[in-house]
Amino acid sequence: MMKHRADKQSGHRSVYESNRRKILKTQNTCSICGKSIDMTLKAPHPLSPVIDHIVPISKGGHPSDINNLQLAHWQCNRAKSDKLFVTQEKKQGKEVIGNRNLPQTIDWQNYNK
Repeated sequence: MMKHRADKQSGHRSVYESNRRKILKTQNTCSICGKSIDMTLKAPHPLSPVIDHIVPISKGGHPSDINNLQLAHWQCNRAKSDKLFVTQEKKQGKEVIGNRNLPQTIDWQNYNK
């Protein structure tokens, strides 16, 4: 029996797709390498846009929460795979698990489209 990804299953599918569309409409920079993304490119072109899970589902990341999704190049996402990086927050001195190189400043609660 084939195992299906959690973000492609019924409970998360519509939320994931909705959040995916929001990210594709509002972002244009790879969250992994920081370079701009040409939104006209299609997979499997190495520089095509894809949605990446910040904390991989296999490591306990939420499959459809917009706070666990980010825009990335196809090749950057493939290179990252299911790796996690732990950083130290300088202001608060706490450990943060994730892999964003760039600060994300969009307030998704106020996004209505």
